[in-house]
Amino acid sequence: MEVLTTYFPHLTPLQIQQFQALYPLYLDWNSKINVVSRKDIEELYTRHVLHSLGIAKVISFQPNTKIVDVGTGGGFPGIPLAILFPECQFDLIDVIGKKIKVVNEVAHAIGLKNIKATQTRAETLKDKYDFVVSRAVTNMTDFVQWVQPHVTKNSKNELPNGILYLKGGDLTEELAPFPKAKLFDLSTFFSEDFFETKKVVYLGL
Repeated sequence: MEVLTTYFPHLTPLQIQQFQALYPLYLDWNSKINVVSRKDIEELYTRHVLHSLGIAKVISFQPNTKIVDVGTGGGFPGIPLAILFPECQFDLIDVIGKKIKVVNEVAHAIGLKNIKATQTRAETLKDKYDFVVSRAVTNMTDFVQWVQPHVTKNSKNELPNGILYLKGGDLTEELAPFPKAKLFDLSTFFSEDFFETKKVVYLGL
């Protein structure tokens, strides 16, 4: 938990309480449903929570921003971002129903009011959003095709509306079709070895 307050020193008491509650909740749920890899659960705050909040080092969402987390799994990056930005609305989607159940239970347990979690595919979304966030669910070409129709054109944030994608490794080939994509190295913001090759990919749509 200290790793969060090091990089995000201005958390409110409620946010600290909500973040602190995540570890016992995920530990409990992980014993029933494998939402976080067994070897990662001990590193929940670095490898999942802080990694998710890497997006918040690239952009500070304005109030009333609508964000969809595609392929949220156990709620990453959506839940940590929803805690950090309580005045924004987050829709978390995944095709696996039991993972959505965990997301809903965790959100309810910590009193998150700005989350809606649904079992569905990105292609079938009905709403429009300012931003699409995700953690490496597929290659960028397919992902853009899935989500592009669901991004609204009216921007109100410092970055124009689009995709904020957490990915790692060498992305040169994958991003070749997207010359306007911007890469933000998370090692610029976080000193832990885990972030050495991790990036936020931003693509305006």
